Amino acid sequence: VILAGNYTDVSQDPETWRIAGFLPSGGEVGPGARSFNLGESELSLSASVDPYFTANLIASISGEDEIGIEEAYFRTTSLPSGFTVKGGRFFSGMGYLNEVHAHAWDFADQPLVYQAFMGNQLAQDGVQLKWLAPTDLFVEIGAETGNGQAFPGTRPSRNGFNGTALFAHVGGDLGASASWRAGASWLELQAEDRPFEDVNEFDMPVLNSFTGKSRTWGVDAVLKWAPTGNSAYQQLKVQAEYLSRREEGELTFDAEGLALSDAYRSEQSGWYLQSVFQFRPRWRIGVRYDSLDSGSPRIALVDDGALPPEAFPILLAADPDRISVMFDWSPSEFSRLRAQYAWDDARADGQYDRQFRLQYLYGIGAHGAHKY
Repeated sequence: VILAGNYTDVSQDPETWRIAGFLPSGGEVGPGARSFNLGESELSLSASVDPYFTANLIASISGEDEIGIEEAYFRTTSLPSGFTVKGGRFFSGMGYLNEVHAHAWDFADQPLVYQAFMGNQLAQDGVQLKWLAPTDLFVEIGAETGNGQAFPGTRPSRNGFNGTALFAHVGGDLGASASWRAGASWLELQAEDRPFEDVNEFDMPVLNSFTGKSRTWGVDAVLKWAPTGNSAYQQLKVQAEYLSRREEGELTFDAEGLALSDAYRSEQSGWYLQSVFQFRPRWRIGVRYDSLDSGSPRIALVDDGALPPEAFPILLAADPDRISVMFDWSPSEFSRLRAQYAWDDARADGQYDRQFRLQYLYGIGAHGAHKY
């Protein structure tokens, strides 16, 4: 069991927070509510089933008393030639940070690019195949597919698959004190009437929707350093990811009223760079910079003069960014206390939001190893 909570102090109204220039994913977390909050707790069950399979169930319990299934999957243990199959619900292998659970993040929240592109964290209901090469250099190749119901896709209204991801990772050692891992990934999903709320040029609420293909590709890299490889006393971790997304299809304005539809195309990108330094046992400091570029989408309803650009205020071009610094202390392997401060410029109004958080994390019981 993982218990999590925080105290939050922000300078702007957290209810009005959103990422400017990007279609809402529904999973954006933002700074969260003010004052004391119960965070997302996790209940994890994991065991070997038999000589051929292991199984894992991770349930999330929100501070709003909602219970959801983060992951529930089986995994093979005895396939030959370095192959492994995973099936059920699992965090996608797209990117680096997507597979990492919230309690193992180095900061209190996900980078902006994850919130905008993958609704904070992309889960897949389907099957995944991985192959680990029998080489001294770490080489891993994987593919997955499923129903594709998570943002930026929607569950298809037909039989078959929706949502294909391909990824590859390489890594190794740099002498006795450093190691590295790099990766590349690609994701394609189909969206059918994916809804999002906006306001029109008269500031009246409307429900719009997107139907089409969403393709995302990304690269990531991680470098770790510790004296002679012993991270108990000192450790430096540098991590970065870049994601680019292209969406093509049809945009519907006021789906429950006028229902005007025409072509839509967008190309957007985002990245983050972070570094965390453990300067003495159990004490760490870190800094992260996030940046997004919404681009200028091609909206045929606007280009043809049917609607003014102000009819889609969410899609007006923007380049949100954020700087975060954190300081944490881990009294033991089962607890962590963190202070984090962020200068957030994700809003469309250009007002910086100064966000301060105190966070606690407590683990009860045995826990499996974390990702590299």
